[in-house]
Amino acid sequence: MIVELPDTTTTAVNKKLDEMREMAGVVTMGRVLTLIIAPDSDAVVEDSIQAANDASHEHPSRIIVTKRGNAYADEPRLDAQIRVGGDAGAGEVVVLSLSGPLAGHAASVVIPFLLPDIPVVAWWPDNAPAVPAQDPLGKLAIRRITDATNAVDPLAAIKSRLPGYTAGDTDLAWSRITYWRALLTSAIDLPPHEAIESARISGLETEPALDILAGWLASRIDGPVHREVGELTVELVRKSETIVLSRPQDGTTATLSRTAKPDALVPLARRVTGECLAEDLRRLDADEIYHAALEGIKKVQYQ
Repeated sequence: MIVELPDTTTTAVNKKLDEMREMAGVVTMGRVLTLIIAPDSDAVVEDSIQAANDASHEHPSRIIVTKRGNAYADEPRLDAQIRVGGDAGAGEVVVLSLSGPLAGHAASVVIPFLLPDIPVVAWWPDNAPAVPAQDPLGKLAIRRITDATNAVDPLAAIKSRLPGYTAGDTDLAWSRITYWRALLTSAIDLPPHEAIESARISGLETEPALDILAGWLASRIDGPVHREVGELTVELVRKSETIVLSRPQDGTTATLSRTAKPDALVPLARRVTGECLAEDLRRLDADEIYHAALEGIKKVQYQ
C-alpha cells in the first residue's frame, strides 16, 4: 500500500501513519531501529528502498528516505509518501521530498519521525559526506553506512573513508567481501602454516571491495600487496605454496587452488545490497578490523 501526501507537514504525515496502523493493522511487530536513507540522486532511490525492505525482514525498521526536490523553489515544500504492507518489507517506509529552503534541512525534517528508545542508522547509498559523523543526519545516528561502489569515483571514495572515519562508520564494500575473507582465512589456517610473503588482488578497476580487500591483507601481512586490473583473482604466496581464489566476474562459483593439491569449487556469488545491509545492521558498535583495512589501503601497491 502506497499513500501520497503532496505539499504536507510532518504532523500530517505522522497522523497518517497512526491512522494506517489503527485502520489496517499494519506494522504490528516491534521495530528494532530507524534507518535513514540519504540518496544523492534519484537513480538509486528505488534500489535503496528495496535493499532496506529486504534487510527489514531480519531487522524490522522504520525506513525514512530523504530526497531533494526542487532546491531552487522560493517556498519550502514537503511532499511525502508512505509505504506499508507488501511495499515496505517488515516495517514502514516514509519517503520525504524536500524542496526550496527545506532541501538543506533534512535532519530537522527527519527528527519528528524518529522512533523513541531505538537506535538510528544513517545510510548514504551513493555519494556520501566527507565525514559522515559530522553530517547533520550522521549526528542523529550511532551507525553510519556508506557505499563507495556507487560513488562517481569508487577508488577515491573508499580511500576517502579513512580521513573521514569515526567509530561507528562502515562501507558496504567491506561487507561485500565477508565470504572472500572467510574463505581466505580458512585456507591460510591449513598446513603448512607458513607466513604469507606477498599477495596479489586482481579485478575490475571500479570495484572498491577489492581495494579494501587488498587493504585488509596489507594490514595483516608483512609482505607487499599488489592491486591489479584484470580477472577476478586473489593470490597469496607462501614459501612452499601459492593459494589462488578466483571467480568469473559474473559467476557464482569460485575455484580455490593450492600448490600440489586438487582444486576445490566453492559457492561465492556476488552479494546483493540487501544482504550486505542486513549484515551491517547486526552490529552497531565500532568495526576495528574495517578501520585497519582502510589504513592498509595506504600500503597497497597499484599497478
